[in-house]
Amino acid sequence: MKRIAMVTAALLVWGSSLAGAQDARAIVESARNRIQQDTVSTRSRMVITAKNGSTTERRIDQYSKDGPNGSRLIIVFQSPASVAGTRFLTMDAASGGEDRWIFLPSLGKVRRVAASEGSGSFMGTDFSYDDISIPDRDTDLDTHTLLREETLDGAACHVIQSSAKAPDYQYSKMISWIDKQSYVLYKAEMYDRRGTLVKRMGFSNFKTVQDRLTATQTTVSTVAAGTSTTLYVEIIKYDDPIPESVFTTAYLETGRAR
Repeated sequence: MKRIAMVTAALLVWGSSLAGAQDARAIVESARNRIQQDTVSTRSRMVITAKNGSTTERRIDQYSKDGPNGSRLIIVFQSPASVAGTRFLTMDAASGGEDRWIFLPSLGKVRRVAASEGSGSFMGTDFSYDDISIPDRDTDLDTHTLLREETLDGAACHVIQSSAKAPDYQYSKMISWIDKQSYVLYKAEMYDRRGTLVKRMGFSNFKTVQDRLTATQTTVSTVAAGTSTTLYVEIIKYDDPIPESVFTTAYLETGRAR
């Protein structure tokens, strides 16, 4: 009897853990799919802050689109002159990963960004190439665990750990603070393969845009370097038509939609 009781108890604990994992995954999925849209068009001011407090600014446009072939995103640097005309494209790949390309005016050609470059700095910012895709990361790429519930800036949040399944991903885990009511993601912490906290990502200044609660400020800070990059969204439009030709390497080269 005792042995049966112990086995039953073990099964109950295992079942409870499994349910918790499923719940955590569902919460993350809800947060990442919280805003429904076909397209998003934004113009933003990017402020890069060095360790000594000095800042540099850039202006960028972003266009994203969802469809039967997955998500696509293009980033176009408008200013200053040193980066103007730089264009970056990322697309969901049939293999389940992402395909990425960048056009640098100084080179005059499109260069494919290899998957191994995912941890590299994106255009000298605190964002890595992988960081650009974090808010839309496929939930199946990680194992999700509900750690606790916690109040953050007056909001009751689920605190969830998402551990990468792939051993070569730059982060071993990400811890997210997700609003229990709205599923808004307020904060995320990213840890390297040694378990060291390397970056923080924060979302703030929420506004209702076309009936969608939207973060208009995103900050990524690199802990060891003492640097940060903040993106201030100045214009955002949902569901504006965007030609498919924008999400091509031809557009990267020319900056013209056909």
